[in-house]
Amino acid sequence: MNLVSHPQIRLTPPGPKAKKILAQSRRYIASCIPWAYPLVAERGHGMVIEDADGNRYLDFNAGVGVCNTGHCHPEIVKVIKDQSERLLHMIGTDFYHRYQADMAEELTRITPGRFPKKAFLANSGAEAVEAGIKLARYYTRRPKMIAFIGGFHGRTLGALALTASKAVQRRYFAPLLPEVIHVPYGYCYRCAFNLTYPKCNFACINYIRDVLFTKVVPPEEVAAIVFEPIQGEGGYIVPPAGYFQALQKLARAYGILLICDEVQSGIGRTGKMFAIEHWGIIPDIICLAKGLGSGLPIGAMVAPTKLHTWGPGAHANTFGGNPVSCMAALKTIELVKNSLMENARQVGAYLLKRLNTLKNKYEIIGDVRGKGLMIGVEIVQNKKTRTKAPEKRTKIVETCFKKGLLLLGCGDTTIRFSPPLIVTPKEVDVALEIFEKALRRI
Repeated sequence: MNLVSHPQIRLTPPGPKAKKILAQSRRYIASCIPWAYPLVAERGHGMVIEDADGNRYLDFNAGVGVCNTGHCHPEIVKVIKDQSERLLHMIGTDFYHRYQADMAEELTRITPGRFPKKAFLANSGAEAVEAGIKLARYYTRRPKMIAFIGGFHGRTLGALALTASKAVQRRYFAPLLPEVIHVPYGYCYRCAFNLTYPKCNFACINYIRDVLFTKVVPPEEVAAIVFEPIQGEGGYIVPPAGYFQALQKLARAYGILLICDEVQSGIGRTGKMFAIEHWGIIPDIICLAKGLGSGLPIGAMVAPTKLHTWGPGAHANTFGGNPVSCMAALKTIELVKNSLMENARQVGAYLLKRLNTLKNKYEIIGDVRGKGLMIGVEIVQNKKTRTKAPEKRTKIVETCFKKGLLLLGCGDTTIRFSPPLIVTPKEVDVALEIFEKALRRI
């Protein structure tokens, strides 16, 4: 197949429009923004992003899992247009509006657990996590939190205190939220204890009880354990079977809440509405964002009604529950429930199988892991040593971009495959043909 002539991919030499916007961005946008490669997006449709000069790229990143329904899904666009003519904004912390009420009710229905719940609506994942932190502290009257090495929960100061993904994200911002303790995650490919599952008997969780709770922090002072069911920025790390059951048992023994960060893994991405459902446990607090609004800013924190002991004014915001974002999110959930979640399961299984075939073929693919359409490919120097190869990872991602495929890295040396949930097997084949050509070049 001639990829350049594929109807979803069109590549030309860099044009003047893109160059102008690149220069403008570098001059006026804050220097803290971590540009991946010089893509200047102009419009999107379905699986395709078109740049300022008309080049078209196959998108296997989906805005870091945001565009679950694809770019500019016609049903999403319609509800945005319709709602924008009715009501653009009404602050949901002072006044009622039906869009916020409908959104909150739907969230309490789809999140795990058949018991009364309430939702706090926010604008982003970091805000949702901040709300979860505050609710856990308020309810338990405990000051401390446990989070995981490799975890990413946002860049606001509270969420950043939980984040332990990259040192650059924390450098020079101390003091952060105090009393946060980080422990190793269930990263079996690179076990912090040099053990092998299942013989390890979940040493990484036993460490919390046997070491942390006896030498570092009294368990009765811990409000919550905060985790991602599949670590996102940490490298698309999937814990083994039984891991979260063991974590839940530990938390319950000491009256510690479990805060599940589904900001990247939720809303159908893994073939279930929420990734934690693969392990069959029900967290106490769940945080959402990214794929919830199909591109519009919306986040949410959902918890059992019995935890919502805080009173009016204890927490609020201005733009949370925005009417337009709520309507986009409600339509997103409808589309995901009707077909896209099942498509993520089926096409994700196909993508995982094909990536494992490449793993068996190429020495630099050390591990392939994931669920649904949240799959990580860990790049190494060779399979025997498992030495990390971030430079090779970067070259592969850049080469794919130049050939018309949008991918992003995560963790130290992993490439993430997180396309919109509308992706087809045929588009997987095109993407992996480009990916394999990049592997051969490296």
